[in-house]
Amino acid sequence: MKYLFRHGVAFLLGALALAAQVQAEDFRVGFVNTDRIFREANSAKAAQSKLEQEFARREKELNDLGTSLKTASDKFEREAATLSELQRGQRQKQLVDQDREFQRKRREFQEDLNARKNEELQQVLDRANRVVRQVAEQEKYDLILQEAVYINPKHDITDKVIKALNSAR
Repeated sequence: MKYLFRHGVAFLLGALALAAQVQAEDFRVGFVNTDRIFREANSAKAAQSKLEQEFARREKELNDLGTSLKTASDKFEREAATLSELQRGQRQKQLVDQDREFQRKRREFQEDLNARKNEELQQVLDRANRVVRQVAEQEKYDLILQEAVYINPKHDITDKVIKALNSAR
């Protein structure tokens, strides 16, 4: 009886190990590098170009304002010794006010740019996620990861996703 029990348990364990191995072989995992999608997909490049065009005028105005402030500051430093105390105080106050305005505009510009960039990247990510789902369903993947500490390159499907994204446009 003990003999049958031992062999029965051994047989059962062997069968379970074989079933787990077969199931593991059928389990397909893929990986998508979202950073590459944001750099290489045509929709991401188009979004970047759109943002550059949208914010180019404000960026130029900001750069011009910064240059003007720098020029005024340099001029003040050169002339400060020859100015009266009252003139020096007035010019310093003007420079401080101009700098405060410049900092405010720069901060607003950065906030607006970041908000729009997040909107555009979210649209790219939404499209990419739909394509990832399509690829996963077509190729029978069980799991697709977007972040990992290490991934074997054979599981990387980023090229397929980028190709599908680019052809979908």
